[in-house]
Amino acid sequence: MKKIKITQVRSGIGHPERQKRTLEALGLRRIRHSVEHEATPQILGMLEKVKHLVKFEEV
Repeated sequence: MKKIKITQVRSGIGHPERQKRTLEALGLRRIRHSVEHEATPQILGMLEKVKHLVKFEEV
């Protein structure tokens, strides 16, 4: 399966609690923090909800 690298580029402050928890569930802790995940439908759905706070690329 493909891997994707996710980097937080904007803060979750001022955004709904649900989006903050999605960032947490992805493993992101602070701005410019990056994590790698498999490109599963669940992860892609989470990215769709917070796409304005993160950037992601295929590895």
